[in-house]
Amino acid sequence: MLKLPALLLALGYGLVMWFFSAWRLKREMDESSTQLEDTRLDAVFGRMAKVLDVPRIRVNVHEVQPVNGLAAPDGRIFLTRGFLDKFRTGEVTAEELASVVAHELGHVALGHSRRRLIDFSGQNAIRVVLMGVLGRVLPGVGPYLANMLASLVAARLSRQDEYEADAYASALLVKSGIGTGPQKSLFQKLEKMHGAGGRGVPAWMLSHPKSDERIAAIEANEARWQVER
Repeated sequence: MLKLPALLLALGYGLVMWFFSAWRLKREMDESSTQLEDTRLDAVFGRMAKVLDVPRIRVNVHEVQPVNGLAAPDGRIFLTRGFLDKFRTGEVTAEELASVVAHELGHVALGHSRRRLIDFSGQNAIRVVLMGVLGRVLPGVGPYLANMLASLVAARLSRQDEYEADAYASALLVKSGIGTGPQKSLFQKLEKMHGAGGRGVPAWMLSHPKSDERIAAIEANEARWQVER
């Protein structure tokens, strides 16, 4: 039976690791990012800023090639240089990039970074408990199973955050007059850009839902909002 000090140590370790990761990410972003300046994008982002009643939505450029968007723990929004290159070659539209920014704004507004702090510490405690229990029952494979189960919990919570941020983005895009069309079309494009990424991996192991599942959830939200009007 695990004692309380071991659980407290696990929770404390989780907190320290989360803060260290956040600090390291902030330093990396400070060193490798610049503020985005693009009049075409500013015009579209400005429609969302008006709905949010803010002067401007500030977006930063993370100077890496992988196509991605990011909400940092300090609330800053980032698009990668690779994503902007896709925009400048016409592979994605300004409205589709706006849907990415709206999604990341959702992570910030819904407090997902703060929730990750709690979740990360809790998952570490769960891992320690399971390793102690399963290690006694299944020597040798117990720690492996404990890590796998803790990873499943983390993946499920991450998918929940993605659905919530998608719903926030959909609402913001609709209110801005942009609509959810670009949000859904971008998911279809990303599926092709990333090729077979995620295929063959069980859905319950993925940290992000599959594109078709996210599109279905967006359409379900739209249908519900139509009924509620």
